[in-house]
Amino acid sequence: MVPCYRSAAVLPELVSRTEAALELLVRDKVIDGWEVILVVDGNLDETGTIAASLAQSHQGVLAAELHRNYGQHSALLAGIRLATNDVTVTMDDDLQHPPEEIGVLLEPLTDAHVDLVYGVPLVEEHGVLRSGASRLVKAALSATGVANAQWVGAFRAFRTQLRGAFADTTDPSPNIDVLLSWATSSVQPAAVRMEKRTVGRSGYTFGKLVGHAVNMVTGYGTLPLRLATWLGFCFGAVGFLALAYALITYIAGITTQPGFTTTVALIALFSGVQLITIGIIGEYVGRAHFRSMKKPAYFIRTITRHGS
Repeated sequence: MVPCYRSAAVLPELVSRTEAALELLVRDKVIDGWEVILVVDGNLDETGTIAASLAQSHQGVLAAELHRNYGQHSALLAGIRLATNDVTVTMDDDLQHPPEEIGVLLEPLTDAHVDLVYGVPLVEEHGVLRSGASRLVKAALSATGVANAQWVGAFRAFRTQLRGAFADTTDPSPNIDVLLSWATSSVQPAAVRMEKRTVGRSGYTFGKLVGHAVNMVTGYGTLPLRLATWLGFCFGAVGFLALAYALITYIAGITTQPGFTTTVALIALFSGVQLITIGIIGEYVGRAHFRSMKKPAYFIRTITRHGS
């Protein structure tokens, strides 16, 4: 299952290599059958047209075009719900995830107690800044309760039945890894070879990855609210100590009038804490509001199959 975004130039090669890799797995009796699902996340170039053409000319390919760009995880959710086989594999559309490595992902699933496998790169391909942002995202996933978040990546294989755990989700900003964590904690890594991107560049900039991390923490976890609570307790204790100190020095005659600087500093300090806390609570209220509106995570425009 491949979410596609501005990938018209690589789709033919991606489909060709994926078909060859999957046919080899069928021949070796690793799998019984396969289907390649291309989810076009907004037809901003010729990606939708080429995906539909590939679906019409290749029997095992299905192309679904979304009405607009909803985001990678929404596109993944759409594709996962269209899947018909026992195991679903997700991969990027830029050929950084070699289709030839799908067999490596599937091997741990021969153990009936393993439900989800993440492809872990043998060699890190990203720069320092991007790698740092990726680690931030994984830390955010860990904060939301995702098991073994350090292995999380876009190249994954899991038992399709896991989607039953999030069949009713209406989150307009879903995260597939969090949703999968609702279903299972039986996760394994698989060391896979990654290739360098040859066409275009990733849409996940440092800023977007940071925003993605914030979205996951506030959308699926309560850590910020807990931090706000502890922050309130800590500064409340500081305020109590400051008040006690002021009373003691006043009673002892050390000072006879309140200090203007101290008063201003305390007001600024506690006002800042209050604003931070209100902002965090507001983020949660806003997300609850959007969820109450039942805004869809995606909306499919067309589905194209062989012969249609």
